[in-house]
Amino acid sequence: MANANNNRRPIVAGNWKMNGNLALVKTMQQSISSIELDNVDIVVCPPAVYINAFDAPDLLTGAQDISLFEAGAHTGDISAGMFAELGCQFVIVGHSERRTDHSESNELVAKKASAALEQGLTPIVCVGEPLQVREAGQVFDYVAEQLDAVISTIGVERLSELVIAYEPVWAIGTGQSATPEQAQDVHRFIREHLAKADSEAGMRIRILYGGSVNARNASALFAQADVDGGLIGGASLKQDEFLAICQSAN
Repeated sequence: MANANNNRRPIVAGNWKMNGNLALVKTMQQSISSIELDNVDIVVCPPAVYINAFDAPDLLTGAQDISLFEAGAHTGDISAGMFAELGCQFVIVGHSERRTDHSESNELVAKKASAALEQGLTPIVCVGEPLQVREAGQVFDYVAEQLDAVISTIGVERLSELVIAYEPVWAIGTGQSATPEQAQDVHRFIREHLAKADSEAGMRIRILYGGSVNARNASALFAQADVDGGLIGGASLKQDEFLAICQSAN
């Protein structure tokens, strides 16, 4: 069960990445609609072409990325306003795969978070370190740089509108999850770092853990004081596994 020592409503967000089809949309929608989870926000982030296929009043949807631009000659890009028009409420920005595969810098990620906010979308801002940074003992410095770029771009006054997702890069898709204690250490640091900019926002902001979350480890991770749910990758494509994770956060 998710940590009950705060008033932050947990989120479980499924990042399908470049996976799924219309059959999975239908199956997942029916499954989620069939259970009552009153104390958790469930967000599904499928490939952009499938977002409009979801039609369930209690199910939130999110995009996996957005363009910096509102409109124009940007072939292949999709703007925050376009996703908002489809009814999206969230968008993932700065996932490690975007940072690595598309060379997205901290500054670019921050600008995308700003673009999302301008259109009423809630950015799920991903931060996290590769293995060599952890082994060098520089996790906090590395994550702080990622956070500071966002704070300086969107302004302190909008800080509480964000969701942060801590995803240690070495645990994404590897089956090797951070221990609950490792996750809590970084989540606590993130909250304290944000609180330096705005103490109220630091307490209110929801911080998710991502990195090989599954039905077996979700409860222990979500029970940590500063873990407010999860950003789920591979397990979000498995009906029973995803529902079990959602129930762990409820």
